[in-house]
Amino acid sequence: MPTLNLPVAGGELAPYTTRMPQNFPPADQPFNRIAYAAAHVVPDPLADRDPWLEAAIDWDATMDFRRYVWSLGLGIAEAMDTAQRGMGMDWPTSLQLIQRTLEAAQDFPGALVGSGVGTDHLAAGDGVSVDDVIRAYEDQCYAVEKLGGRIVLMASRALVKAAQSPDDYIKVYDRILSQVKEPVIIHWLGEMFDPALEGYWGHKNHMEAMKVAVDIIAANPAKVDGVKISLLDKGKEIAMRRRLPQGVRMYTGDDFNYAELIAGDEQGYSDALLGIFDAIAPAAAAALGSLSRGDTGTFHDILAPTVPLSRHIFKAPTRFYKTGVVFMAYLNGLQNHFIMVGGQESARSTLHLAELFRLADAAGLLADPDRACARMRLVMAMRGVIA
Repeated sequence: MPTLNLPVAGGELAPYTTRMPQNFPPADQPFNRIAYAAAHVVPDPLADRDPWLEAAIDWDATMDFRRYVWSLGLGIAEAMDTAQRGMGMDWPTSLQLIQRTLEAAQDFPGALVGSGVGTDHLAAGDGVSVDDVIRAYEDQCYAVEKLGGRIVLMASRALVKAAQSPDDYIKVYDRILSQVKEPVIIHWLGEMFDPALEGYWGHKNHMEAMKVAVDIIAANPAKVDGVKISLLDKGKEIAMRRRLPQGVRMYTGDDFNYAELIAGDEQGYSDALLGIFDAIAPAAAAALGSLSRGDTGTFHDILAPTVPLSRHIFKAPTRFYKTGVVFMAYLNGLQNHFIMVGGQESARSTLHLAELFRLADAAGLLADPDRACARMRLVMAMRGVIA
């Protein structure tokens, strides 16, 4: 197995020898959990654009990655924060991404696609009103439904600015839910993922905020397929899961505790809509296949080594987790470069990437260690490290 020198704390290098990759078996389908991977985008490295200001997407590579995820049995949650929505990806480019993904999904009968709808074409400023937010949501809902897409109703930075009380959130969500054609997934993205969303639902206290969200869902159960919460707190997710109306799903967005939340307890379980499933797709699919066969032991055996990797990728500042997700795709040959929209490949330190490499290897997730080491050496060399 190949060996390379990787940075460790204290400014030193230490030899690291890779292990044999895990042979994740093809998963039997269908799964007994609904599982979406929130997918990243691949930029075009040769585009003559300012990478901080304009998103130039390599559409072929981006769609190839989605085909890879569908081939494993997972769904795609499109144009969400993992695709750098609001961090380099604007609404027109996101809509094009949604359209291309829906078209590509036609080659995979039964493929799941959830499409992110927000208000990001509306600047979140002091002069924005609640009615402006409603119109912005309506514009994006109309555009996605026109394409035949299923909506993931994303949290709105503009609504945080415009709302004066929880009643304003109730007004907005009641209005939008009354108009959608099919049940949506409501996404509650915590401030650890996006600081601009602190105080969502009109409360900084998450438990108080939860009451508002549950009341909105309870008033519109036929229009809500489920709710995805990304608070990185399993206790809060379980508490909300137990309060949801019958038939409304909880989609875990907890990239720290997903294994136990998906497995569930005597009172229920969570389905999944996770950014980490982009990075660990083969393991996630194999684990879900085991769970569907009633083999919870193998389910946990597969996912347990991925949890330290996920917690590292999503460590604070959590909003920079996309860097680790894309780095995994690069190491595994799922794209040909480690370049991101908005230059976000620079958002994590060299030590962070080195530890990510070690944790990915420990989880058996480096599909070809020789290729992964060769690519790791290139990245380290760009950062002044001779690996």
